[in-house]
Amino acid sequence: MSASFKTDDTATAPPLYRWQLLLRIFIPFALGYFLSYLYRVVNSIIASDLSTDLGLSATELGFLTSVYLIAFAAVQLPLGVLLDKYGPRRIESLLLLFTALGAAIFATATSFNMLVIGRALIGLGVSACLMAAFKSFVQWFPADRLPLANGLHMTAGGLGVLCASSPTAWLLETLAWRDLFWILAIATLLIAVIIFFVVPDKPSPIAQVNLTSHIGGILHIFSDRYFWRVIPVTVSTQATALALIGLWTGPWFRDIARFNQDQVANSLMLIAVSMIVGYVVIGTIAYHFSKRGINSMTIALVGMGIFILTQIILAFHPVYFARSAWMLFGFFSTSSILTYAALSQRFSAQYAGRANTALNFLVFVVGFFIQWGIGAVIDTFPSNTVGSYASEGYQQVFIYLIFVQTTCLAWYALSRR
Repeated sequence: MSASFKTDDTATAPPLYRWQLLLRIFIPFALGYFLSYLYRVVNSIIASDLSTDLGLSATELGFLTSVYLIAFAAVQLPLGVLLDKYGPRRIESLLLLFTALGAAIFATATSFNMLVIGRALIGLGVSACLMAAFKSFVQWFPADRLPLANGLHMTAGGLGVLCASSPTAWLLETLAWRDLFWILAIATLLIAVIIFFVVPDKPSPIAQVNLTSHIGGILHIFSDRYFWRVIPVTVSTQATALALIGLWTGPWFRDIARFNQDQVANSLMLIAVSMIVGYVVIGTIAYHFSKRGINSMTIALVGMGIFILTQIILAFHPVYFARSAWMLFGFFSTSSILTYAALSQRFSAQYAGRANTALNFLVFVVGFFIQWGIGAVIDTFPSNTVGSYASEGYQQVFIYLIFVQTTCLAWYALSRR
């Protein structure tokens, strides 16, 4: 069983203690988040193999991949209560067991339905990988360090995207995609064990509060005006990034830029690098600007506005600088993560888990419909060749996404009144 630390003020603890605490909290959760992102985007690399092996249409491929998001979302609201009541260590290590099971089912699937079940279990199991870390950071780290800590944690997700690109493509030159998922199942099981035995607990008064108070806490969050002010723009931009990077970026490079498999993998790797840099740079910028009285939400809004502009460029199919445009997309897609720190700072520590999981719930529900809907939109246009989708479909998708996000950004500005 993991030991419980008694120090209440880590800022005044000896330096060695602080480093040990950082390693015991940050690294195990980062490993889990790394895997969650790898699972989230790996279908972008194996999309052609899945479509060929099981004859999937664009709509079916979009639904299969987005099942991860809806299963993830379904756990978010109760997850906030569980994190606040039982702590991040127990909850994440338990849920990762479902991910390991889902990966094993996915590896052995012989039908579309089995793939969906496996994918759903994977999404359910990794549902705590972000929020458990954020909850633990709120418990152990000073409030002014949260934007930086959250940003650094997100780099682990970027590394997961990175690993799901060229390294995975190279691995698939010698292994089948089913073998890959067996490897992921074993790795997930090991990380669950590490989190359970390494991450420390910090007792919280919320553990003694009854269920009625938990539900009241959720209602308190959903009745907050500021929460609903930031929700539309944060959800629309982050869900767009989830949907596109999680699946459709790979097919876009294949169908619009006419890249081969290696070029697609290398392009996805560059996007992943851009995301990693984005999490570090934007988190660092937010940390330094907070010392000057500029809150993290202001930095997030600027980044999200530029993120929308990159999609306007992509809507016109910039083949000659496709990688550069998508790298900008990946870099500024990280801006919306600052909203989580803003919410953590608005609500007290006992509500932090539920506030962030409420936001995450909405992000992944919308992400599910966007990722699935993109496939449905693309299927309305006839394919050019076997396995290649029409460019008009992608352009129509970007037009819809840009309109929604721009409207949500306008809502944030107007609702200030």
